[in-house]
Amino acid sequence: MIRPAAAVEVLRAGALTTVQDLGRPGWAHLGVPRSGALDPAALRLANRLVGNPEAAAGLEITLGGCLLRFTTATTVAVTGADTDLRAGARPADLGRPLSLPAGALLRIAPPRAGLRNWLAVAGGFDVPPVLGSRSTDTLSGLGPAPLRDGDLLPLGAPTGHPAPVDVTPGPAPPAELRLRLTLGPRDDWFTAEALHRLLHTPYTVGPVGNRVGARLAGAALPRAVAGELPSEGVVLGAVQVPADGQPLVFLADHPTTGGYPVVGVVADVTPLAQARPGTTVRFHGPQR
Repeated sequence: MIRPAAAVEVLRAGALTTVQDLGRPGWAHLGVPRSGALDPAALRLANRLVGNPEAAAGLEITLGGCLLRFTTATTVAVTGADTDLRAGARPADLGRPLSLPAGALLRIAPPRAGLRNWLAVAGGFDVPPVLGSRSTDTLSGLGPAPLRDGDLLPLGAPTGHPAPVDVTPGPAPPAELRLRLTLGPRDDWFTAEALHRLLHTPYTVGPVGNRVGARLAGAALPRAVAGELPSEGVVLGAVQVPADGQPLVFLADHPTTGGYPVVGVVADVTPLAQARPGTTVRFHGPQR
């Protein structure tokens, strides 16, 4: 195997680190999931900071604990959750371009709040694209596998210059999320009481969740229609209700079909990218 001249060596992958770009949104008609960064704006920002096109592939790092070595001098930027960074022996800033010499180590600690960070490197990660994207899809297996200790990721050639900024502050994740929900297509499978509960009572993010979906805990949603639903297509943000009556919000690596009724669709799931277990979630209709 030929060692790439410009690469990132994964010394410690952390809990879950994946390659992500902006995903595969144009393939839904063929049953291909979207995938891509759970917070596209955070990845776009990181890429702009290092002079990349916004759609360049970066790393999505869940719960930190990541240690990387760079084989060549480069510029990097980390965005997302509030965390401690160390470039070699010195502390480094979140949300600004960082110049690293060849052989430098970058440590990304577990975040103090939120869940995920996004790392961009000048030139982007040059892993082979699959169906037009370099994103890892953790459910279907499309794209590169989640990173493991010892992996070596090739880098592309830089095409731009780092942004002339000192720092780009990011908001802290709120303690309560308000998500806009459009009812349907299967809201008629639920009782009027269920729909009232969904739109007027708080839920919390449960301990079991990933890039596929966020499982919520709260008032169960009773059905008006018993029996099973034939599998049908689901989309990003679909709120599926399994047999226990607890809502599940589908995220970027969602399945393309599902057999439980979808009571509604969330307009923007981005806030869930940083929602830790216990975070309060409230749904509201599009009129608010």
